[in-house]
Amino acid sequence: MERTMTVEERIRRAEEIYERRKRNQGLTVVNEEKNEEKKNEKKDMKLLKKMVTQLLVCICIYLVIYTIQNNQYIFSEDFINKVNEIISYDVDLKKLYEDTKNYVMSMFSRNNENKTEENNENVEANNEVNTTENSEANNGIGGAAEEIEQTSENVEQPQNLTQEEQDIVNVKNTTSFIKPIEGTISSSYGFRETATGSVPKNHTGTDIAAVTGTKIKSATDGQVVLASEEGDYGKHLKIQIGEVSVIYAHCNSLYVKEGDTVTQGQEIAEVGSTGNSTGPHLHFEIRISERTVDPQKILEL
Repeated sequence: MERTMTVEERIRRAEEIYERRKRNQGLTVVNEEKNEEKKNEKKDMKLLKKMVTQLLVCICIYLVIYTIQNNQYIFSEDFINKVNEIISYDVDLKKLYEDTKNYVMSMFSRNNENKTEENNENVEANNEVNTTENSEANNGIGGAAEEIEQTSENVEQPQNLTQEEQDIVNVKNTTSFIKPIEGTISSSYGFRETATGSVPKNHTGTDIAAVTGTKIKSATDGQVVLASEEGDYGKHLKIQIGEVSVIYAHCNSLYVKEGDTVTQGQEIAEVGSTGNSTGPHLHFEIRISERTVDPQKILEL
């Protein structure tokens, strides 16, 4: 049987329930306040990080502007000239590839030659030993070893030619040349010191200074494969004969056109100063398989 609660017990029970609920509500409020504080702390950290990031970005921008304003070298004339020089440098990728390939092949051939020489030396040493033994066996009758040594001394060893030397020999053996104009050599083939950054330091031909309008004669027979007015060469011709091609650049005017056949000594153009030029002259360039060679090693200019 359930016990009947008195009025006082019911009141006390109600007061306990009320106090318990009140405590629970207080804990809930405290927890909510703590959660709110944590959220506020996170917001404050985000704002702080954002402020620090913006401050660092501003400092970097200021440093860049300060460096540009106080470092005149970046925009100096010398720096700009060097940039122009690098941009205007005529890089012949095919020639670069051929030179690299030839260099690698020469390295392999040298290794093979060294091995061959070592083998020959070993063979000669063995022959000398055998000859000496045979001489001693024949009671001192000899002379064969001396004959072998004299014969080996009289044999001429083949000379190793560079790619440029081989090209010069091939050009001379396959093509006949005459002087295209009479004039003064103002810039030779190869590396040169330039006065301006727009002039390439690696000179691929020979410059012959002459008066504007001087008639240019074709140094060889051949066919005109290019007649152009574009690029650093200005008005220029390219005449092909077999694997050899000849370029006449910086002309004032051209007398022939692409596809024409020319003969040696025929007037083909006039001396000028078109394109990337510092004065009236003929840029005379000789190539074999698109590798340039020194024109002054081919003919007297």
